[in-house]
Amino acid sequence: MARIAGIELPRDKRIDVALCRIYGIGTAMSKDILENSQVRAERRVRELTEEEVHRLQSVVSRLRVEGDLRREISTDIKRLIDIGCYRGTRHQKGLPVRGQRTRTNARTRKGPRKTVGVTRAKTRTGARPAPRAPEAAAAPKKEAK
Repeated sequence: MARIAGIELPRDKRIDVALCRIYGIGTAMSKDILENSQVRAERRVRELTEEEVHRLQSVVSRLRVEGDLRREISTDIKRLIDIGCYRGTRHQKGLPVRGQRTRTNARTRKGPRKTVGVTRAKTRTGARPAPRAPEAAAAPKKEAK
C-alpha cells in the first residue's frame, strides 16, 4: 500500500488518478509530480516499487498539500474577515465571493430556499369570524327529467 502525504492511495487505480486523492493535487499537478519522480502514469498503485513510492513521497513533500494547504486557506479567509474587506464580509455572510449573481441561483452558498410569505393577521381576542353558510343550503339541487 502506498501512503503519500498521510493518505492511503487506492491500490487498483492508476497512479496519476490516485494522486488526485491528495488535497491540493489535481490532474495537472499529478502529471508534473510523476514526471519529476520519473514514474510512468500508466502504472497501478499496487505495481509500484518501494523506490518509486519513496521518490513520489520526496516530490510531494516539497509541495503544500493536505493539512498545510487547508490551514493556509483558512488563515487567508480569517485575515480577509478581520480586515473587513468586501471579500471577507461575503465569506462571513455565506454569500458568493467572486461576483456571482444572488437574486436567483447561489444555492450552494446560501443553502436551501427559505420561503418568505405573507402571514395572516390574527383576529382580535374577543371577536369571532363570521359564520359560513352551509354549502348544501347555498346551492339547491336540480332534478333531472
